[in-house]
Amino acid sequence: MARKPGSRADITGPRLREVALRLFARDGYAAVSMRQIAAEVGVQAGALYLYTADKQSLLFDLMKSHMDAVLAAWAESAAPEGDAKLRLEHFARFHIRFHAARADAVFIAYMEMRNLTPENFAVLEDLRKRYERELEAILQAGQAEGTLNVPDTKLAAMALIAMLTGVNTWFREGGRLSRDRVEDIYVDMVLKAAGAQAPAGSGENISR
Repeated sequence: MARKPGSRADITGPRLREVALRLFARDGYAAVSMRQIAAEVGVQAGALYLYTADKQSLLFDLMKSHMDAVLAAWAESAAPEGDAKLRLEHFARFHIRFHAARADAVFIAYMEMRNLTPENFAVLEDLRKRYERELEAILQAGQAEGTLNVPDTKLAAMALIAMLTGVNTWFREGGRLSRDRVEDIYVDMVLKAAGAQAPAGSGENISR
């Protein structure tokens, strides 16, 4: 199939992902055609199929790559051992910082699940649950320590992740609050939502 000059595989592949990510986030998966993506990439529509089987495969690849990156970055994030409150704070800061740099990927990962085939949905749902279980394990440890208190750790994990992800929907640089200040406020809200308490007899004050 004919390609325009400069459309080598090492350029076109990454460019295809970049363009698809932006268009899916801006216009929604259902509204974007492969012809539109090809026009932005600078190749004929048929050439895209050298890099992806179809639009569904492209969406799945983008979403799976995002979740794989989240899990890999979390595994490498050097979470503190011991005190569950410190681990919970680390998780909250990690989530905000990681997702802040990937606004389009985050939007697609949470808003386009409905457009996945059942098989692809199952794969992504499993990856999301793996991430949720990381937070749930922290909450369970805090329950055992007596430093955290939530009615249901699984539900709390999902709610806290939703709250932290919500920063991406409204935060803009140059606004009333700096990113660091927003992060501090959200960490405080997460700790309070998780019922953070000082160990008995420690005299520690967890309010900020």
